Amino acid sequence: MKKKVIPAIIIIVLIFIFAGIYVGQEFLKKYSYSTEKADLDAYFGVEGENDVPIILGNERIEEHAKLFDGYYYMDFASVQKYLNDRFYYGVEDGTLLYTTPTAVITNVIGTNAWSDSEGGGAEESYVISRLEGDTLYVALEYVKKYANFDYEGFDNPNHMQLTTSWEDEQVATIAKNTQIRLRGGVKSEILKEVQKGDTVIVLEELENWSKVKSADSFIGYVENKRLKDITTKSPIPVEDYVEPVFEGISKDGMVNAGFHNIGGVGGNDTITDVISGAKSLNVICPTWLAVTSNDGQLRSFATSSYVNTAHNNGIDVWVLLDNFTGGSEVSTHEFLSHASSRAAIISKAVEETLAVGADGINLDFELVASEDGQSFVQFMRELSIACRKAGLVFSVDNYVPMNFNDHYDLEEQGVFADYVIIMGYDEHYGGSQEAGSVASLGYVENGIIKTLEDVPANKIINAVPFYTRIWRTADGKVSSEAVSMKIAKEFIANHNIDMQWNAEAGQNYGEFTTSDGVLTQIWMEDETSIGQKIDSMRANGIAGIAEWSLGMETPEIWDLIAAYVGG
Repeated sequence: MKKKVIPAIIIIVLIFIFAGIYVGQEFLKKYSYSTEKADLDAYFGVEGENDVPIILGNERIEEHAKLFDGYYYMDFASVQKYLNDRFYYGVEDGTLLYTTPTAVITNVIGTNAWSDSEGGGAEESYVISRLEGDTLYVALEYVKKYANFDYEGFDNPNHMQLTTSWEDEQVATIAKNTQIRLRGGVKSEILKEVQKGDTVIVLEELENWSKVKSADSFIGYVENKRLKDITTKSPIPVEDYVEPVFEGISKDGMVNAGFHNIGGVGGNDTITDVISGAKSLNVICPTWLAVTSNDGQLRSFATSSYVNTAHNNGIDVWVLLDNFTGGSEVSTHEFLSHASSRAAIISKAVEETLAVGADGINLDFELVASEDGQSFVQFMRELSIACRKAGLVFSVDNYVPMNFNDHYDLEEQGVFADYVIIMGYDEHYGGSQEAGSVASLGYVENGIIKTLEDVPANKIINAVPFYTRIWRTADGKVSSEAVSMKIAKEFIANHNIDMQWNAEAGQNYGEFTTSDGVLTQIWMEDETSIGQKIDSMRANGIAGIAEWSLGMETPEIWDLIAAYVGG
């Protein structure tokens, strides 16, 4: 019997031993720490020998930097997006420009030198900007001259920490040698070994693991039990660059600027008539200057006698410069794309303005294509410098802000221009496919409110229409004609149109259908509609009012405007 029991016991023991070994192996398989290392090139997304993935703050972004000759570069679009959008790429000229309140700083692409429009310049120890294929790259050391940020590059593999803001952050000390892993869990691949005493930034605390960033910008997970002394730290911000002060010119009190639509030198003689009944008018903008060639030639209707008449009546003259009345062969794209043509326009505009003793320049560039937006803004910057040096008030006309015209960059205009004028009309215009108000109250209010998001109130002027449109719809086709307030009132009276208040438009509205089926409609601009617009302007505390155009108004309008400007 003994002989039979012993083998049985041995078998049972062996079964327990093997079972224990199996359970132990399974336990180790499940709970032991993996030693597998992550593919770091894949983790960062390294795409080549000189490719440098970017960690912006605490997030890896899709844009990458480049490492050329030991210096870090970012592509031009990324520099604008993340660091400073005031840089301008002169594609046609092969230049990189930066504009201050007083000078334009130019780097010829592919060189290490820069020069400014005031005669200064220097050479750097690196190539400032360089083309790789069709992509322009800018050295971060150069960008740091004009923006506050910090960057640090690392190798094995290449990656870069880019810091543009300095909010408080949670930091912790590593309590024991451990690893930062790709994901939370002992089986996750190892990103980096960290040593006792190392400091990490704690990005997110979970139940057993925390998401952290190491000093060299590896972002992964560490067990909570390996962290100690978690505390809040306030990073020291980079403040090497001091933003220059943009000193402008502003009028005392509110602005009341009337646009004077002039088709030739002879039109200057109408100034006495158009200002005779205008109450509180303190600025007049004659349509004098227009670009007439792609190399920067101008047409001018300017005369000293006009300016003298205005000044004798206490009115400043802001000379209007446009891009659309100088001839159909003129290409806005062409003349804006070259520094030489921009400079020629600016020089001639300032020369003409000073020659007749006028007080400012009003820039009225319309239908600028989105692809020319940056060139337009650069022209605006350059013109502002010339005006500032000449002691001229500089204002810019703009459409009511919409997503399709945001390339006019109201925010940058609000920095460089003395006044930003909203053309609060043409909600429905000559080419509209449906009849409607020229300037409904909601349209105007939206224009003011949207502009206030980017421009200080003391620089905003809202322009109101002194005209309305008579709309006709026949056989499904819409047409219209713009008429003065006086003609519109006569039209309403002659056709016995029953005008009713339309609260949504903030205007009196009327319509009738002719015997041959033509629907005629009118949204009337009058003292009531203009009064409501002024109420909105007053409530938003903006700098004043402008009018398009003098001579199209009825006399009682001026009492409303005078009360606004004088009040």
